[in-house]
Amino acid sequence: MNVQLFIPCFVDQLYPDTAFNMIKVLEKAGCTVNYNPSQTCCGQPAFNAGFWDEAKSVCTKFIKDFSGNDIIVAPSASCVGFVRNYYSKLFENSSLHHEVVDLSKRIFEFSEFMIEILKVDNVGASLKGKATYHDSCAGLRECKITEEPRKLLANVKGLETTEMNDVETCCGFGGTFAVKFEAISIGMGEQKVENALATGAEYLISTDHSCLMHLAGYIKHKGYNLKTMHLADVLASGW
Repeated sequence: MNVQLFIPCFVDQLYPDTAFNMIKVLEKAGCTVNYNPSQTCCGQPAFNAGFWDEAKSVCTKFIKDFSGNDIIVAPSASCVGFVRNYYSKLFENSSLHHEVVDLSKRIFEFSEFMIEILKVDNVGASLKGKATYHDSCAGLRECKITEEPRKLLANVKGLETTEMNDVETCCGFGGTFAVKFEAISIGMGEQKVENALATGAEYLISTDHSCLMHLAGYIKHKGYNLKTMHLADVLASGW
């Protein structure tokens, strides 16, 4: 199967290894992965900040960059959720409306694509230790992803997973929320990390690096022995 790779800003600038690991896993699962080097942002930061005209310009480029019929796969439920749920608002009654409808049906978060489209739940990964999984708000609420990453983690050899308390609660990042409401954001991050530690986990895993970056900052500040990992990095381990 041919797939187009969309690499979000967070991953491109701060966690490029995750992008390469996702390619590694997709190719092992039988995909031919294509990457358009002219791609940029999906437009979410500008949209969330209220700059809808600027966002529309970026989103228009995204639509053109990912024209065609191939499925688009991204290591971020946040970006996928934005494209699926908010492009239609930006381009309502526009000449791009039909292209947006088509695009929203072709874009998938990584774990969702592996389970729902490829029907692959085991890639031969191995990682020894205890882990707990964090549901990002975008994954849980916008993409309706819950079981997909857990099914993949269940087949990682040597990895023991335990659910934390209040697993559906936000980690406190929320993009610019973390900037505008710093104290609340830190408090929410503290709660999430403490709940993860209470499971005895050595790894805190998620589908979204934005959440993981926020939580990793708190973990580093406190000096806790807890490693954050993106799902793609876990699935690329041990082979």
